[in-house]
Amino acid sequence: MSVKADQIRQHVRKSYAQVAEANNRGSCCGQAESCCGVSDDAAINALISTRLGYTEEDLARVPEGADMGLGCGNPKAIAELQPGEVVIDLGSGGGFDAFLAAQEVGEEGHVIGVDMTPAMISKARANAEKGRFTNVEFRLGEIEHLPVADSAADVVMSNCVINLSPDKPQVFCEAFRVLKPGGRLAISDVVATAVMPEEMKNDPYLHAGCMAGAELIEDLECMLSTAGFCHISIVPKDESREFIRDWAPERGVENYVASAFIKAVKPAAC
Repeated sequence: MSVKADQIRQHVRKSYAQVAEANNRGSCCGQAESCCGVSDDAAINALISTRLGYTEEDLARVPEGADMGLGCGNPKAIAELQPGEVVIDLGSGGGFDAFLAAQEVGEEGHVIGVDMTPAMISKARANAEKGRFTNVEFRLGEIEHLPVADSAADVVMSNCVINLSPDKPQVFCEAFRVLKPGGRLAISDVVATAVMPEEMKNDPYLHAGCMAGAELIEDLECMLSTAGFCHISIVPKDESREFIRDWAPERGVENYVASAFIKAVKPAAC
């Protein structure tokens, strides 16, 4: 791993540890509407999440504190989860998406949340206990090196996390490894719609905020194809530019990136 990649990873880990700790204290860390911020007001976090595509019913189905107002969409909306399936949530944070997935797959299913931030893992485990979720577990680990066995999952999902990785091809290779043949990838993340200026790419705030690490759609398609995936679909959401503008006001980053749904399948013949 290069020195720069390690610096990026350490900065992201520190940023999200601060988010988790601030949320635990009930204080504010960063902008309330930022992908890497958190509000001390649950109503504000709920407003942010409904803006991203979650319903009021979704918010009512998770333990208090699991919805931290993070993410850039709702991956469950494209995951087509079925009862009994095994799901891996990359960058699970406080457990919001993992808990929603757990209710879709039911008691016969299982959800594994993976996060590299110890404070987030502790928070998610406490939320699971509070919500009495018995079919969810949270593991400390990096999404480039998943603590999961080969061919273990039916679905790998993620919400605005892969963008934070300095080695996205490795993330997709790991997702491919842990999926069963015929398994599905369901991701909500930020993609680049135009080549970003170097000053934006190198901005630590924009990187921790899920923006500076965005890749062009054709580059993501190449990474996914190289990893072995087929039936690749990347659909940008133009309406996302409005909330991305709120993540970094007056920086113009919304002219270069957009939220998108990313889907792919591991061939059944693998």
